[in-house]
Amino acid sequence: MAAVLRLHHASVPMPVDGHDTAREFYGGVLDMTEVEPPSTLPAGSVVWFRVGGNGQEVHVYVEDEGGPNTPSQHLCLQVEDLAAFRERLDGHGVPVEEAVPIVNRPRGFVRDPFGNLIENLIELTQIAGDYA
Repeated sequence: MAAVLRLHHASVPMPVDGHDTAREFYGGVLDMTEVEPPSTLPAGSVVWFRVGGNGQEVHVYVEDEGGPNTPSQHLCLQVEDLAAFRERLDGHGVPVEEAVPIVNRPRGFVRDPFGNLIENLIELTQIAGDYA
């Protein structure tokens, strides 16, 4: 079924040397729990934090040439059946951009039509098990 189940994560950029600052703010100030990112992502490219107990996350990623409001900044929506959702998007003429694979997290990206300050890259993922 092509249904959105929940907001899975929000991704926000940081400078190349921002890891400690991200940990201080999200982990220290906001008291979020840091979690290990998937092993398929480049080492040191992201710091992940758990938000509450529903499995929602904030992903703070290295953005070499950007800053706030860069095109990679995005929301991730967990969907029930990614294949069905891709068919639905195709039926509406919405292209899906492929993403770096993550084990048990088939995913892709779509853009919304508004052109807001955030580039409005929306990631769609299906949770098929734990990532490695």
